[in-house]
Amino acid sequence: MTTQEAQRWERPGPTAAQRRHDWQIGALLVGGGLLSVLLLNSSGTFALGHPPPWPEQLAWIVGINAPMAWRRRWPEATTLLTASLFIGAQARANVDVLVSSVTLFIAIYTLGAWGRDRRRAAVIRIAVIVAMFCWLALSAAIAMPDLPPDAFSGAAGPLPPLFAVLLTSVLFNLMYFVFAYLFGNTAWLSARRQHEVQVQTEALRRSQAVLAERAVIQERVRIARELHDVVAHHVAVMGVQAAAARRVMDQNPPKAKTALAAVEQTARTAIDELRRLLGVLRQADGSTTDPRTEQPTGHRLDQVETLLSGAREAGLTVDFRTFGEPVPLTDSVSLAVYRIMQEALTNTIKHARANLVDVRIRYLRQEIEVDVADDGRTAAEHAVRLPSGSGLGLIGMRERVAAHGGVLEIGARDGGGFRVRARLPLHDDTQPAETVEAG
Repeated sequence: MTTQEAQRWERPGPTAAQRRHDWQIGALLVGGGLLSVLLLNSSGTFALGHPPPWPEQLAWIVGINAPMAWRRRWPEATTLLTASLFIGAQARANVDVLVSSVTLFIAIYTLGAWGRDRRRAAVIRIAVIVAMFCWLALSAAIAMPDLPPDAFSGAAGPLPPLFAVLLTSVLFNLMYFVFAYLFGNTAWLSARRQHEVQVQTEALRRSQAVLAERAVIQERVRIARELHDVVAHHVAVMGVQAAAARRVMDQNPPKAKTALAAVEQTARTAIDELRRLLGVLRQADGSTTDPRTEQPTGHRLDQVETLLSGAREAGLTVDFRTFGEPVPLTDSVSLAVYRIMQEALTNTIKHARANLVDVRIRYLRQEIEVDVADDGRTAAEHAVRLPSGSGLGLIGMRERVAAHGGVLEIGARDGGGFRVRARLPLHDDTQPAETVEAG
């Protein structure tokens, strides 16, 4: 909650339970006031002078204390009514002072704690306090001429007796009203802070829900990407090998048998990879203790020849070269390079009608570059071959490169063919990735 929102905040009205509680307080104070009148009249203790008749005393008690039943619903009106009746009761020398003083304290406190208009609540409370001190001064001035000569016969202190009495009265009332004022403000601030905590808790809950939903989406994307990378390459190789076997089945049975064996081996490899991936998904805590269910981190550059052999079996001439001094790679970077190379070769097998594919891995000072280029379709045909971003394979490559803050170039080569070139940082200080579509 901002500062402006905090200043505009209004405390909500009382709940049904709080209203019932106010009725109970009102009834309790009325009962206490009636008991006070009974005891004081019975003992003859009349601090303010000769009291009015019994019916009037009871009316003052009910009038002062009964409004507490609505103290939180209408705090301004309750405070003004209670203060006015309090002064009127004292002017009529009503015997009860204690319970009425407690009621006035509660009224001022309630206005500070529940007043929706903070400026008006402060003005009303200050006006009531000023009026009470004015009444105190007026009642003292009225009572002074009637003091008997021996009123302070027992005084022995250094201060003048009358001054001491007045100072005591002023200090007591000052503490009384200041505490009522400050306690009300404190209660209002506490309610506002509780509201702020609730707002922040709700915002945090919504944020957590959004993050959880985003995490689910990201996990679905990751699963889709892994499934595509695992399945697409092997299925493409199997399709090429099966087509080759079909064409030479009658003329060259041994060659067809070799092609079908390659299909069988590729199918087993694909199933094995799917089992590893699904095994990871079944792990409730994400742990991978069984080698058969490990994340496919075994697909690293030291196994690139296995990937290239599949392309060769699909009928491609593969020229593979490595430049620079090889350095150790993290599992994530190694897997990303492998998957990018795998997807590029899969696209070549499925779409390019190529004969030759060049695969280059370059170890640069701060980056590793993988470059896969084929001699497939002409430049004019590449406009059809190059997806506009909807292909899952290219989306997967972009996501892998973006996750490492690298640069991806995809598109037609000058003179024919297609190229996929990606550069990934060797370290984890990733920056936003770039994608360049050549051509």
